[in-house]
Amino acid sequence: MKNFSDILQMAKESPCLRVSVAVAEDAEVLESVAAAVKEDIAQFVLFGNKERIRDLAERERISLNGTEVVNIRDPIRACREAVASVNKGDADVVMKGMVSTKDVLKAVLDKDVGLRSGKVLSHVAVFDMPRYDRLLFLTDAAMNIAPTLENKIQIIENAAVICRALGVQRPKVACVAAVETINTDMSATVDAALLSKMSERGQIKDVDIDGPLGLDIAISLEAAEHKGVGGKVAGNADLLLVPNIESGNILYKSMVYFAGARVGGLIAGAKAPVVLTSRTDTHESKLYSIALACVVAYQNFNQGIMKRMIQA
Repeated sequence: MKNFSDILQMAKESPCLRVSVAVAEDAEVLESVAAAVKEDIAQFVLFGNKERIRDLAERERISLNGTEVVNIRDPIRACREAVASVNKGDADVVMKGMVSTKDVLKAVLDKDVGLRSGKVLSHVAVFDMPRYDRLLFLTDAAMNIAPTLENKIQIIENAAVICRALGVQRPKVACVAAVETINTDMSATVDAALLSKMSERGQIKDVDIDGPLGLDIAISLEAAEHKGVGGKVAGNADLLLVPNIESGNILYKSMVYFAGARVGGLIAGAKAPVVLTSRTDTHESKLYSIALACVVAYQNFNQGIMKRMIQA
């Protein structure tokens, strides 16, 4: 898949999955839900204040046909119930609505009703840019503040699952830094070199990792050749691993606001995909994230999904 049109098409061709939305009283969320239902990408259960959801949909002229609304006025409880529905197998994906990220993640990590898998949770963004010939993946711009080397291994493994679901079977991973040489005063360069060597020795499987690499060298063959940097990854990166949340957040927003990228994102590492978009994201971006999560869920969790569909 090379763009979000391909992802949307794949989501349409896959079984129509069920998405639970935590605190759904938000116009952009409801608009993305209505679009996904219209495109036959997913079915939805909306958890939140039913009166507000209905009033908002009526005021914004958004159709709620094909959705179920569960009336829960308390946002914390709405998050918990939305996550619990996925835990119980009544839904396949959970989506954050008009609620803080920490409240959704608290429910996801709940020992009783959550979606713990024993892995580090990390954010994966997927970009479709006008001047780039394929999808570009970015991790982690929203979850892990200053990941350790061990964290970065799991972050790469989480992102690789998303890459493979979208057809990139052996992702080329660039560990992005300010320079291409190892500098012991810059821990990102040391971690990058270690990750690269671990990949070379097969300690991190089914990916090609190189670093440290500047952003230009990671994505531009011309820049890589000009600086004399070779290898499988330089100029051909599928996945950018950033050293910390600040650099990831800045890069994410630069791609959207300066490069005009279309973007979808989710949390990986849980037992099911978690759609985690910013409250300022457009309904189109939320739709792309829903489609992305449904494709990933079907590709990686289809045994449980098919069981639920047969029982239904």
